[in-house]
Amino acid sequence: MARKPFVVTDAMRERVRTLAGLGVPQVDIARIIRGDPKTLRKHFRDELDRGVAEANAVIAGSLFTAKGGSVPAQKFWLKVRAHWHERKAPEDPIPDAGPQSTSQVVLLLPDNNRDPQLTEVLRKAQEKYFSQKKRR
Repeated sequence: MARKPFVVTDAMRERVRTLAGLGVPQVDIARIIRGDPKTLRKHFRDELDRGVAEANAVIAGSLFTAKGGSVPAQKFWLKVRAHWHERKAPEDPIPDAGPQSTSQVVLLLPDNNRDPQLTEVLRKAQEKYFSQKKRR
């Protein structure tokens, strides 16, 4: 016996968008619309993506303008659902780098062996840096 064709309506599209924006897992949305999660993603990909994006935009906008709601709850939403994160301060400066240098950036430049002196300087700097990393 053949399966019944899955019929998509505008009401279903709106419901999927709303549920996705509320954070309902796709498995549960599929149960609500009486379909399979794979069918849900096939027919409602745009609604799933838009629902999440619109909800994140609303939360971010209300946090930005500080209108109503719980600020800690808004921050939680943005960190967990929108994958926002706070920048972390550098752990500790590189030893023996001097008082002005607190950068943790290491540039590994390609070596084409055209300048033997530069190649040697880069090799020594990398060895020094990585040997200090291993001691930590």
